[in-house]
Amino acid sequence: MPVNPELQGREFPPTPPYLVGREKVREFARAVFATSPISFEVDAARAAGHPDLVAPPTFPVVVQEATLAQLLAEPDAGIDFTRVVHGDQRFMFTRPVVAGDELTATLRVTSVKSLGAHSMVTAESTIVDADGQHVVTATSTLVVRGDE
Repeated sequence: MPVNPELQGREFPPTPPYLVGREKVREFARAVFATSPISFEVDAARAAGHPDLVAPPTFPVVVQEATLAQLLAEPDAGIDFTRVVHGDQRFMFTRPVVAGDELTATLRVTSVKSLGAHSMVTAESTIVDADGQHVVTATSTLVVRGDE
């Protein structure tokens, strides 16, 4: 079954809030081999002008994952997860993610393209804080391999 082109423009409900914890920031920083002390030491983060630990720039994928799960579970999407390859990832920040943030994400499918037997689905997850202020937009492109 090919990817449903009518997914383009579809918006999904906001995810439940995700509370960014200090240990999650530290764990993620270690996992991506981050070395900046602002991701590990509260005093260093505060000295740099941040209210708490600063998450590495790719941390928003943790929050975005819940939105992509909505897309992959959509019954009429035509996306077979066993055939999905992550093609691209981008972030556009208003401000860094910091420990203590309570983040909510909303996904919108911005593009569905067919390339021969394959499809590319691009989706933007707009991530806001507890006050509804934009923090980051995470954009993913998923490649759905067709029958070969």
